[in-house]
Amino acid sequence: MLRFTLKTPLKTCKRTLATAASGTYNSLDRATFTIRDGPVLSGRSFGANVNVSGEAVFSTALVGYPESMTDPSYRGQILVFTQPLIGNYGVPSGSSRDEFGLLKYFESPRIQCSGIVVSDVALKFSHWTAVESLSSWCEREGCAAITDVDTREIVTYLREQGSSLGRITVGEEYDADQDEAFFDPGAVNLVQRVSTTQPFHVPSPGGGFHVAVLDCGVKENILRSLVSRGAAVTVFPYDYPIQKVAHHFDGIFISNGPGDPTHCLSTVHNLRDTLKTFDKPVFGICLGHQLLGLAAGAKTVKLKYGNRAHNIPALDLTTSKCHITSQNHGYAIDTTTLPENEYAEYFVNLNDGSNEGIIHKSRPIFSTQFHPEAKGGPQDSSFLFDRYIELLKEYKPSGSVTAPSPLLIDLLAKERVVAV
Repeated sequence: MLRFTLKTPLKTCKRTLATAASGTYNSLDRATFTIRDGPVLSGRSFGANVNVSGEAVFSTALVGYPESMTDPSYRGQILVFTQPLIGNYGVPSGSSRDEFGLLKYFESPRIQCSGIVVSDVALKFSHWTAVESLSSWCEREGCAAITDVDTREIVTYLREQGSSLGRITVGEEYDADQDEAFFDPGAVNLVQRVSTTQPFHVPSPGGGFHVAVLDCGVKENILRSLVSRGAAVTVFPYDYPIQKVAHHFDGIFISNGPGDPTHCLSTVHNLRDTLKTFDKPVFGICLGHQLLGLAAGAKTVKLKYGNRAHNIPALDLTTSKCHITSQNHGYAIDTTTLPENEYAEYFVNLNDGSNEGIIHKSRPIFSTQFHPEAKGGPQDSSFLFDRYIELLKEYKPSGSVTAPSPLLIDLLAKERVVAV
C-alpha cells in the first residue's frame, strides 16, 4: 500500500493552487467579515469598496453563483458560499436576452445580495459565455465581496447558532462599538424593494393561455418556464388588488421573493379575497407558497438557518417519490396550523422535516417551497409547470378566449419596472 505524507499545511497548499489558477491576492484591500456576537475573520476585498450589513446565510450549491446573486430572494443578505473556489467561470452578459425577451443568464437585472463571502476567489476566469470577472462585476454593481477567509468556520457557526446578522468592512479593522450598525433585513419589507412597480407583459408565441403573476421578486426563469409552455403572462406588483382583474385570466401564479412573508399582508388579503370566487388554477413558489398558506389561514415560522442549496431531497406525499430540489428560503409554513378540511401537505423536506408544498383537496390550487424552475440546480421537479399547464387546459371553458388584447400589449411595459 502506498502512503503519502502531506508536509505542507493544507491552507498553504490551497492558497498556492488558488493563486496559480487565479492570480494574486497581494493587490486586494484588507477586509473583515464579522458575525454579530460571533467570529471575526480577516480577509481580502475583491468587490465594491463599501461596508455592508445584512443577514448572513450560506449556500451549499456547487455552481450557479450568477443566478444566485441576481435572485431577488437574496435581497438584504450576505451570501456565504461553501464551495471553496468561486468565480472560475466568470460572469456572463447581463444584457443578453432570449427569444421571449427575458434575461438569458441572470434572474433579475442586478445583483440582489448585499455581499458575498468566499474561501478562494478566481481573479481570472475561463468560460465561453463569460464577459467579465466576478470581481469586476461585484465592483461595478456595488456588491461587497471578501475572500481568503475560512468559510467552514462561518458555516459551522451558522449551523449551530442559526442565521445571524453579519457585516463586511473594507479597509479597516472591526470595531466592536459598531455592533449597533448591523442591519436586520427581516425588519423591513424587502418585497417592496424588488417587485415591479408597474405591470408588464411577456407574450408567448402561439400560446393559448394568459396567466396573472404576482411579482414578489420573480425569477426570470420562472417566467420563462411559463411562457415557453404556452402561457403568456401579465406581471403585477406584489400588492396589486388581483381580485379586481382575476376573472380576465386563465390562472394565477404567485412568485418567489425575499424576507418575512408577514410583511406582505396586503398580498395575503388580496389573495384571500380572490380565492373566495376564483375557480381556476393557482400555483405558488417559495414566498408565493408561504403567502398562499397565510391566505388559507396557516401560519409561518422562521427556520433556524433555512435551506439554500441545489441538492435538497423533497418527498412527494402523493406519489412517495423523492425529488432533488433547488431551494432558497428562511421561512416555512407551520402545517399544524393548515386548515385540514381544505388543504393537505404536498411535499416534505427529508433533511429537516419542514413543509415543502401544499395542495387543495378539491380545487386546482397547489404550491411548493422549493424551485421547480431550478436555475441553477436539478430539474427533477420541472414537471410541476407541466401539471399547471394541464390544469389551465382542464379549467379553461371550451371555446373561451383569454388572450391579451393588442391594446393591453401596447400599453404595458415589456419587462419589469424597478425602482431606482
